Amino acid sequence: NRGQSPAAATALNVQAELFGTNDVVVKYVLEGHDRGVNWAAFHPTLPLLASAADDRQVKLWRMSETKAWEVDTLRGHANNVSCCLFHPKQELVVSNSEDRSIRVWDVSKRVGVQTFRREGDRFWILAAHRSQNLLAAGHDSGMIVFKLERERPASASGPGDKLYYVRGRELFCHDYARATGGSSGVDVPIASLRRVGQQAQTDGIGSGPRFLSYNMHNPTEGNVLVCSEVDGGCYELITFSLTKAGGSVTDGKRGACLGPGVFLGRNRFAVLDRHKREIVVKNLNNETTKRVQAPVPNVDCLFDGGASGRIILRSDDRAVLFEVQSRRVIGELTAPKIKNIVWSPDGSKVALLCKYGVVIADRQLEQLCSISDTVRIKSGAWDISPTGGTNSNLFVYTTLHHVKYCLPTGDTGTIRTLDNPIYATRVVKDQLFCLDREARSRVISIDTTEARFKLALANKKYGQVMHMVRHSRLCGRAIVAYLQSKGFPEVALHFVRDPQTRFRLALACGNIEAAMESAFSLEQQQGAEGKARDVWGELGSEALRQGNHQVVEMSYQRKKDFDRLSFLYMLTGDMEKLRKMLKISNMRNDIMGRYHNALFLGDAAERVAVLEASGNLPLAYISAKLHGLEDVAERIKVAIETQEGTVEGLMDKVPVATKAGGRLLQPPTPIVRAGNWPTLEIKKTTLEDLSAADAGEEYEEETAPNADTGAGDAAAWGNDDFGDDAGLGAAVDDMGLDDDDDMGWGDDLDLGDDFAVETPKAAPVDEMAGLNEISDDAGFQMPPAGRPPAACWVANSSHAADHMAAGGASSAMQLLHRQIAASDFSVLKSSMLGCYLGSTVSLPGIPGSGSMMVPLMRNDAGGHPGNDSLPRTSYTMKTLVAGIRNGYRFFQGGKFNDSMNSFIQVLSQIPVTTANSREEANEMKEMIEICREYITAIRIKGAMAEVGADPVRSTELSAYLTHCKLQPAHLLLVLRSAMGTAFKHKNFIVAASFARRLLELPDMKSERNADLRMKATKVLQKSEQM
Repeated sequence: NRGQSPAAATALNVQAELFGTNDVVVKYVLEGHDRGVNWAAFHPTLPLLASAADDRQVKLWRMSETKAWEVDTLRGHANNVSCCLFHPKQELVVSNSEDRSIRVWDVSKRVGVQTFRREGDRFWILAAHRSQNLLAAGHDSGMIVFKLERERPASASGPGDKLYYVRGRELFCHDYARATGGSSGVDVPIASLRRVGQQAQTDGIGSGPRFLSYNMHNPTEGNVLVCSEVDGGCYELITFSLTKAGGSVTDGKRGACLGPGVFLGRNRFAVLDRHKREIVVKNLNNETTKRVQAPVPNVDCLFDGGASGRIILRSDDRAVLFEVQSRRVIGELTAPKIKNIVWSPDGSKVALLCKYGVVIADRQLEQLCSISDTVRIKSGAWDISPTGGTNSNLFVYTTLHHVKYCLPTGDTGTIRTLDNPIYATRVVKDQLFCLDREARSRVISIDTTEARFKLALANKKYGQVMHMVRHSRLCGRAIVAYLQSKGFPEVALHFVRDPQTRFRLALACGNIEAAMESAFSLEQQQGAEGKARDVWGELGSEALRQGNHQVVEMSYQRKKDFDRLSFLYMLTGDMEKLRKMLKISNMRNDIMGRYHNALFLGDAAERVAVLEASGNLPLAYISAKLHGLEDVAERIKVAIETQEGTVEGLMDKVPVATKAGGRLLQPPTPIVRAGNWPTLEIKKTTLEDLSAADAGEEYEEETAPNADTGAGDAAAWGNDDFGDDAGLGAAVDDMGLDDDDDMGWGDDLDLGDDFAVETPKAAPVDEMAGLNEISDDAGFQMPPAGRPPAACWVANSSHAADHMAAGGASSAMQLLHRQIAASDFSVLKSSMLGCYLGSTVSLPGIPGSGSMMVPLMRNDAGGHPGNDSLPRTSYTMKTLVAGIRNGYRFFQGGKFNDSMNSFIQVLSQIPVTTANSREEANEMKEMIEICREYITAIRIKGAMAEVGADPVRSTELSAYLTHCKLQPAHLLLVLRSAMGTAFKHKNFIVAASFARRLLELPDMKSERNADLRMKATKVLQKSEQM
């Protein structure tokens, strides 16, 4: 085709690439839209076509081999329809429009079933995920990804090994006990569910069941509540026989509710009224028997309460355990965005599944632990294994891509990953039974060894712990770090073989023997220099902390730390070895070492010799003269004069007659000479007995070790006397100090058995000798530390004063806020600080040491109360009574500001004052009334002074003042002042009433008030005459 233009040729080539041929044949022309068509989409399997156009319509078309025709028109959009598509899994058409809406249409019924709207953005494009139930829609400001409905199947555990769940419109019972081969059990259909609400005639999105509840209280027949969110929430009660597989099914009992329904007993269930938000109790005939007002506002969901007559209410971010019959709140805790609740098989624990976390509580809804996650929690189930100790103690939950576990102790971890989300229904040993998104029962394998190990450790089942250490693949830094954080480094010693890690763990648990073994191994690997010296230094520090000075001695020898070694010999009183250290210093030409050893020994002659040898002749002369070494002093004097020096005036610099003068220093007498320093004896724990772990799969609680430890126990612990078998024999050789070297110990240095020097021809000595008895299970548990007094005070009392005395200002303020609604604590600051400062006394220590804080307790009259101690507070009833009396005295004398300050101070002291009896508590309540009345009276008195020029307001305030509940003597003063004010302002009626009240007071009969009585009588007479 030579006459064809280049542009036409290019267009034909593009057409060929797109359609595979240069000739395109129009097969169908579909006419029906009034305006331009924006989109057309084919059905994935059926010969259907959907089109969207600017005429605000979506049209369905069917086609055959010969023709295509319009099936129906879907009307509802209010603007141009931008895009449409067929749902890949359901018989639905999804369309979006410039009217800011996305509409879902039923293909078979040709009606709209759901509408999504977005204010402010027009929709333009749609896309569907190939395998998941996800849709994406593009709009003016971005894109949204959404689901048409929730994919979690409604399910509930039944009695025994049964699970009830809904698939499609069918209620099934899955029997785990009838599992065969690789299946998880057998599905038995129970009943067909009817469609309800406005979408009853369609397969509408969102009309499927959302919640399922089974009546565990009725053993004679099966009762299931199926709840959905259609028309704001509704339920359907289904009753069926448990004995006959194909028995009669009773349904048709329906009603409106909000959220799931809960069975309260054998023949009762409760739902939440969606309008009044009250609890409606009904019988199995669907008849209302009781209506109960919710104890908290904003209740939006009910959950099972774990026992007959109990329910859990969800209100905002709180869960409230409520007993319907007695209408009382049993427990309450905070859990944000609760989605579901799972009770353990024995009913002792409950797991509250939140959107991003799990909260585990006991049956009284007291929180045991709380964990949080970064992704949404999908489902969870308790372990129901009959053996292993995990029943009702191991909770397995699933997220989008992981299976994880949680223990009541708060420990958590990841078990495995998931390809697709699942919904756990039960856990038995290493099998997780679950439902997928298609409501098909599945079984997946899980490994809960790590969880069982942590649970056994927390429950102190050490036999099971040791069995798992031997036979399970527990390794990794995570387990080691966990054991260290939980205070069980001795357990990690059983399966850690790296010498460096073993050394750290041994130091952490105080196991000197295991640390020595690891130190020898590290020394062989790294040599005598470098890091090995640091290892011996750390070992020496730990041994010194435990008082094991023989291991400290060996560590200093290995490290060649001669200064510390000499000081150790001085502390332990080993003068013989200290003299040998002096000889070693001479061999090493260590001037300072010689001087220190001579100082430790109290050898004045040697000190003078060291000073002379180092060239410090004047110091040597002064030292010789002070210690009476006249011959040596004369020799040194000659040496000084030979060097053209003089000794004149040297002794004048030393005040001999005073305490500042020189004295001969003698080494201190050691407190203990025999063996190591005394420490508390510690028995071996059960964690060392690996033989008990082989008893079998059934683990029992370990019995307490016998108090009578025999010879076998002593051999296992090793001998505390580090003699020939203590691994110290080769210590000197390892230093490299032999006879031929000036740096060696020398033949004349006989250090005894502990420092035995071997000849070079002798057979090599095993440095591990004496340590062969130290096995991997040589860990032990340090004695537990006692509780500090402050911790006891906080645990034993809920009084704010006791918490403040312990230093817990935050908890004290929380208690005051909860008990008396205190919010501004600036008024209480001085009183609270007084509680804290007055609960302890400071005793000065010996020179060079700090002061010692001694707690003061109020319940130690009969002896030390131990862990039941309570602090002594600085405020008592006497303090409050004195404050009230000061207020009375100032009020009587007219010092109203001082009186108000006294009463306000008493009010600030009452919240932090502890009452020793009920009578004192009642007196404190009366004091609060007294302070309130007097403060009010003083404020009125101050207001009267401000409005003195206004007779009406002044008289009114004086009348208010007379109604304050004051003491009779003070009321007499108030009435006298009010009577005078009213009479002066010519308000004779009020003045007469004040005069009558004044004359009725008992104190008016006394002689000292005769003038006042006469005056009041005159005022009464004149007022009545007027």
